Amino acid sequence: MIDQDCLFKKLLSTFFVEFLELFFPEVIAYLDINSIEPVDKEIFTDVRAGEQYEAASKSGGECADG
Repeated sequence: MIDQDCLFKKLLSTFFVEFLELFFPEVIAYLDINSIEPVDKEIFTDVRAGEQYEAASKSGGECADG
């Protein structure tokens, strides 16, 4: 069986800038495109519920000057 989740993550990480340009053009104007890097995983804790959640696909970057 094809792991569609893995394929989607790879597709999104490969074409992340193009994805932002197509669906969020107002956001891409504020980003330094060269600073965008994929982050593998990050764990978030809901303190009130005492549960942890994992962000499986995430990217980080810096704001553009100006």
